[in-house]
Amino acid sequence: MRYKFILFILFTFYISFSQNLNKTLFKKDSLLIVKMNPKKGFQNDYILFIPKGTQLNKKTFLLVEPNNTGKTSDSISIHQKYAIDLASVSSVGNNVATELKIPLLVPIFPRPSSQELIYTHALDRDVILEDSQELKRLDLQLLAMIDDAKSVLSSMSIVIDDKFFMNGFSASATFSNRFAFIHPEKIRALAIGGFNGELMLPNKEINNVKLNYPLGINDFSKLFHKRFDENQFKSIPQFIYMGKLDNNDAVQFDDAYNEIERNIINVNLGTEVQNRYLKCQEIYKENHVNATFKNYENVGHWTTSEMNLEVIKFFFNQMQIKQNP
Repeated sequence: MRYKFILFILFTFYISFSQNLNKTLFKKDSLLIVKMNPKKGFQNDYILFIPKGTQLNKKTFLLVEPNNTGKTSDSISIHQKYAIDLASVSSVGNNVATELKIPLLVPIFPRPSSQELIYTHALDRDVILEDSQELKRLDLQLLAMIDDAKSVLSSMSIVIDDKFFMNGFSASATFSNRFAFIHPEKIRALAIGGFNGELMLPNKEINNVKLNYPLGINDFSKLFHKRFDENQFKSIPQFIYMGKLDNNDAVQFDDAYNEIERNIINVNLGTEVQNRYLKCQEIYKENHVNATFKNYENVGHWTTSEMNLEVIKFFFNQMQIKQNP
């Protein structure tokens, strides 16, 4: 059985679509767990949330939001539980998918306690260097999941654009930011928030200090066996936001950054989240990255309805641009 259905009180999660081409909308909010398929390139399960009202037989976008459990655990069921919650209830991504009537993909990537320095949910350097079957190149696993999801959705008469939307908050924002550097040609638009004020930079160095992944692109070709596609990355429409009271700072912890990385950030970008965010903005603007930056008053490390609405509007506008070039 390639996938199974999960039932919840708040939703009736089942596949309800018609082969009759006169039917143009998906009928029920549906949650689908797709099992891992190593032959197709992904060693972990993923979730598809398909909101009621998704259009059939007309090209639309897939929204991708990496999972973020917020803690380590060697139990994959813990990570699955949090990923299901993200996909179906409490996330910016679920809000976007529900309002814009587009499918949402959430991977169920582990974050093992037994390997606590491998910050899978932030796609850190340790992840990229990891060679175990389950954790190896999670970015490529996610691309394989996306390709598979297109086939699954196609079988339901849901046609997906070649490029996808990507969204994230906190660690999943960091994952998305770094993923966009590695695979910019795949992303139609990107929205991220609550990322410790620290963005990966499209620079090889800062103040004569080399910036290796995940700080910058100095060793990009060596790690990823391809050149950094600067023009593609800079052309991605991005909405990047932080609460003005957000001082959540993963930079100072060993699971997120090693000592060398931490020192480079603290010395050259700042030890304080909000100042660091301002410095990253300056660098993105100097490099002509196609990003809109926003700060929200009286908001810490969380999202609000106002933030959700602006992210929804951002992706809605991108849908209109795509449909009406």
